[in-house]
Amino acid sequence: MDAIPKATRDAEFIFSNYAAVHPRDWNIGEMEDVAIRVSGDRLRGHDYILNAKGFSLIEPGRIAFGEPQRVWMNNTSPGDTVVVESFNPIELGQKGYLGSVEVAIEFALKNKVTDAPYDQEALAKQFVKIYENQIFAPGQQVIMMFQNIPLRATVSTVELIDMSLEKPGEGGSPSDSNPRARGILTRQTEVTFIRAPASATKPMNLKGSAKRSANAIVRPDFKFETLGIGGLDDEFSVIFRRAFASRIFPPNLIEQLGIMHVKGILLYGPPGTGKTLIARQIGKMLQAREPKVINGPEVLNKYVGQSEENIRKMFADAEKEYKEKGDESELHVIIFDELDAVCKQRGSGAGGGTGVGDSVVNQLLSKLDGVDQLNNILLIGMTNRKDMIDDALLRPGRLEVQVEISLPDEKGRQQILKIHTSKMRENGRIADDVNLAELAAMTKNFSGAELNGLSKSAASFAFNRHTQAGSMAAVSKDVTNLVITREDFMSALSEVTPAFGVSDEELTKSIIYGIVHFSQAIEQIINSCMIYLDALRDQASKSPSFSLLFHGPDGSGKTSLAAHIAKASEFPFIKIISPESLVGYRDEMAKRDHIHKIFTDAVKSPLSILIIDDIEGLIEWNPVGPRMSNTILQTLRTLIRAIPPKGHRLLIMGTTSRRSILQQLDFASIFNKEIPVPSLHSLSELEYVLEDQRVFQDKSYLVEAMNMVAEATQGSNRVEVGIKSILEIAASAKTLKNEDQKVNWFADEMRTAMASLAGPQY
Repeated sequence: MDAIPKATRDAEFIFSNYAAVHPRDWNIGEMEDVAIRVSGDRLRGHDYILNAKGFSLIEPGRIAFGEPQRVWMNNTSPGDTVVVESFNPIELGQKGYLGSVEVAIEFALKNKVTDAPYDQEALAKQFVKIYENQIFAPGQQVIMMFQNIPLRATVSTVELIDMSLEKPGEGGSPSDSNPRARGILTRQTEVTFIRAPASATKPMNLKGSAKRSANAIVRPDFKFETLGIGGLDDEFSVIFRRAFASRIFPPNLIEQLGIMHVKGILLYGPPGTGKTLIARQIGKMLQAREPKVINGPEVLNKYVGQSEENIRKMFADAEKEYKEKGDESELHVIIFDELDAVCKQRGSGAGGGTGVGDSVVNQLLSKLDGVDQLNNILLIGMTNRKDMIDDALLRPGRLEVQVEISLPDEKGRQQILKIHTSKMRENGRIADDVNLAELAAMTKNFSGAELNGLSKSAASFAFNRHTQAGSMAAVSKDVTNLVITREDFMSALSEVTPAFGVSDEELTKSIIYGIVHFSQAIEQIINSCMIYLDALRDQASKSPSFSLLFHGPDGSGKTSLAAHIAKASEFPFIKIISPESLVGYRDEMAKRDHIHKIFTDAVKSPLSILIIDDIEGLIEWNPVGPRMSNTILQTLRTLIRAIPPKGHRLLIMGTTSRRSILQQLDFASIFNKEIPVPSLHSLSELEYVLEDQRVFQDKSYLVEAMNMVAEATQGSNRVEVGIKSILEIAASAKTLKNEDQKVNWFADEMRTAMASLAGPQY
């Protein structure tokens, strides 16, 4: 073995990757080429395929290699003995051609470097032009001259294809780093360049890309309908457009636009709406690296500095590859679940006062958009509490794409139910009477997880029908006929209730006696409120929220009217905030947070109603002093005035029996409209209520009772008692069997109520 003689023309041997042989040894002419196989003990059992040219300056029986060829062949030296024989390219087999080749490139000499960018497309054309029809394998090195600067190129991986196929791309094998995975370079070979790792010279400035298609990131067989994500088509389209669309175009085009890829997405919304599912399915959509899945609490560690180190480890692989390949490196997806566990507002005391929480946030900020920016990462964070995350993480350049994954609408619920019942339908385990459209209409404010729970609950009712009587552990003989019916789903609806929905139990308690239209004013109040509801439903309406204050004497039915109107609205979200609901909270801060959470939950639904019952009780008004909770008062004042997010409508109905107090506190004025709710004024209204409730079986007893109550009015015929009190008295009177006793008892109770409620009460 010899070195290439100094007298040899570099372009013919060194820069064109040819060995030099004596022409007579191979029966070829001067400068004619031949494919050869090199092996021998010095090469440790490996064989190397390369091309050689006849050169008469080489002694017969000897062969000369250039420095890059000797480095490739186990660092052989001049004078070593090797076995050389001719090689027929037919031995490469059908997949003997290079479909693509990845080449690590660097400057060959320390004193010949430049900061000028190297266009990869031009490099690829030059590489193919010089080395076309030569055989290449992983690890092979060449020295190529480009723009008068020598460059060292090392083959990193190759992909072999069968050129006999109609479509050359068919039959390609995965990229291979095996030294035996060699093939012939052709004009159709796709050549991509990366920066050489651990280069001894100045790193090259590689720009652009020879080729890149959507398949470089997204699986070619990817379809939205195969994701199994129901009701989130719009949200997923936004994520794809913002985070992936720029990545399927050639890097040189993106560079010409002067933009950086999106590096962070935040998915937020109520629990069970599909945030984790979307992140999981993004991993299936990509044909690049497997996403890293990190759970927020797992990052924290009791040892000093270990939490920050865990954050650095998340980005280590991406940093290493970006240093080697730059913009040509693969996309590294990091899925960060429960982000709010470690990324709370700095200075909030998260981390137990040790400052660990702040340090973790700082470390994450520096990795996402610090001095050494990475353009090959995509962090997908998920949280139920966006308000808890540090603001610096939410700015452009970090978690800049923020997508709310809200509760599904009716169409989305039908899609989700279709997904969860698909196996049942495929295997004939669901009855024909199950109508998914009907179920979707009946499951307002159900999340995706709750709809899944509904399907499981329906299946459990079907299982219950096929257990043997007297034994819950034994299965009946007709289990092969098990199908899930509409009745099973109806039973499941009574068992599975949405976390963000209507408080049916609270509403029912508030309208225990129903609504009695004893006065025309009651009908007017209901009709007026329904107009406000219709205005909120109208998407053309500019006002996203409206607030009403029902005021009137104690027991005048303010809460019942508000609950009745809310129930008649059929809004998907209805909640009541009352003093009773705050009893279990220890201090003002806990009560404030609970009220804030209810308001926050309300604006997660497109149409919501909040009933703030007994406002003076909520603010803990006490006339002795006087005293009250200013914290609760200011919280309510702020939240009632707050405007819901775009696409969300909110109706707030407050009730008070102390309107004068609210006026003194300048609180009544924050409501858009005040609605007075009257008590029963006249005897005729009282008679209407007694007839409506059927208190007396005979008309004569009714007349007698009314006469006794009329005497108590002393000729004024004014009752001035709240409807709630009258309905309670009437309900008690109905339990008496003796009509005379009933008349006397009712009249006595009414006289007592009228006496105790005489005069203005609010």
